[in-house]
Amino acid sequence: MPWWSWVLIWTGLGLALLGMLAWFGFTLFRKLMRTLRALEDLGGMVDLDSGPVESDAVRFTPAVFRSHQELSDAAQLQRAAAERRRQLRRDRLVQRSKLVTQTALTQRTDPHA
Repeated sequence: MPWWSWVLIWTGLGLALLGMLAWFGFTLFRKLMRTLRALEDLGGMVDLDSGPVESDAVRFTPAVFRSHQELSDAAQLQRAAAERRRQLRRDRLVQRSKLVTQTALTQRTDPHA
């Protein structure tokens, strides 16, 4: 194979690489422009100039900035609520098991026997 054929092969490969990179760049640019257009449409739908919305809800304060007493009170409330949920569940289970154990004998036997 003569030397100039290698030059043609590598030149063709380089041009193919440049063409492929140009195609990928073009498609990426089109996707970027489509995304920016969609964001512009979305910005038109959302009213950003209304300012912050004041709500009646209590704002979140990180635990670092809260007092120790306030944190311990919150933890105690959570423990009490969890204990109440456990007790209610326990009561439901006890009630259900009493219903199961107090059913009539005719209901517990096979009707086809």
